[in-house]
Amino acid sequence: MSTIKILFAGTPEFARVSLQALVESGNTPYKVLTQPDRRAGRGKRVTASPVKQYAESVHIEVMQPVTLKDPEVVAELTALKPDVIVVAAYGLLLPQAVLDIPAAGCLNVHASLLPRWRGAAPIQQAILQGDQQSGICLMGMEAGLDTGPVYAERATEIGINETAGELHDRLAALGGDLLVEKLQLIVAGNLSAERQDDALARYAAKIKKTDACIDWSNDAEMILRQIRAYNPTPGAFFQSQDEVIKCWQAELLVGANGDPGNVLGVDKFGIDVACGVGAIRLLQLQRPGRNRITGAEFSAQSTLTDARFG
Repeated sequence: MSTIKILFAGTPEFARVSLQALVESGNTPYKVLTQPDRRAGRGKRVTASPVKQYAESVHIEVMQPVTLKDPEVVAELTALKPDVIVVAAYGLLLPQAVLDIPAAGCLNVHASLLPRWRGAAPIQQAILQGDQQSGICLMGMEAGLDTGPVYAERATEIGINETAGELHDRLAALGGDLLVEKLQLIVAGNLSAERQDDALARYAAKIKKTDACIDWSNDAEMILRQIRAYNPTPGAFFQSQDEVIKCWQAELLVGANGDPGNVLGVDKFGIDVACGVGAIRLLQLQRPGRNRITGAEFSAQSTLTDARFG
C-alpha cells in the first residue's frame, strides 16, 4: 500500500491501465470508484467495468455510486480523507464538493495535449482532424470541463495508418507511466502546473453512432481518417443495397475519380469507390451479424457492377 492515500476513479480499459501502473509501482489506491455495472455485448449481460474487475483481482475495495452529487456519497468520500483523487476516464462529473476533498486535489489522466481536445473523445478527434501528434496530460481538476492546469505532458506521433484503438492502447500505457513518474512530486507540491490557454481549446464531443456514417461526398483523405477514428467503435459504416456495412480498413487509391459513392472497380485487392475528391479502396468489411472479410470476399458475395454506395 502506498504511503500516499490514493482514491482512484475510472471505468474503462484506458483507466484500468493507469490503475495497474499504480499498483505495480507500489502506489496501490486504498479504494476505487467506478461506474455501476452495465449490460454489454451481444448477450446484454450485466458486466463489471475493466477497472472493477482489476481492482477486485488485487483486493481493492470498490465503490459504484450512481452519482457523486448525493450528499451521503460526498460524506463517505470526505471521511476517507484521501491525499489525492486520481481520475482516468471515470465518466461521472466530480462536483465541487468532491473536488475539494483531497489535500493535494484531484488529478486527471487525459488523452490529449491540452488545451487541444478537451472532452469525451480526444483520441478520435485527433485522428479525424489529421493531427500529427497526440499525447497524455496530467491535469489538476477544477469545475470546468478539462480546463484545469497541466502538471506534465508527454507527446507521441500518430501513425499514418494508426486506428483509434491502436492509439488508445499506446496512450493508456503512456498515461500509466507518466502518472507513476509524476504522482509523488505533485502530491508533495514539488511540481508546478501551467494554466491552459483557453483561446487554443478545441472540444471533442461524445461520439454518436451517426458520426460514423460515411458521406461519400467528402474527400478521400477525410473518409480514410473517419474509418481509422471509429475503429474499433462504433465502426465507420455505409449503406449497400438494404444492408448497413461496416468498413474497418481502407487505403487511398491514387489517380482515380468518379461520382461519389460509385464503385469504380473490383479486383483481388479490394473494392474501389469514388469520393468527393479522389477515391479509396475498401480492404476489410463486415456485413450485419457476420465476421470481418476482405473487400474481395465481400465482392464475391454481392453484385457490385455499376453499384453505388449510400
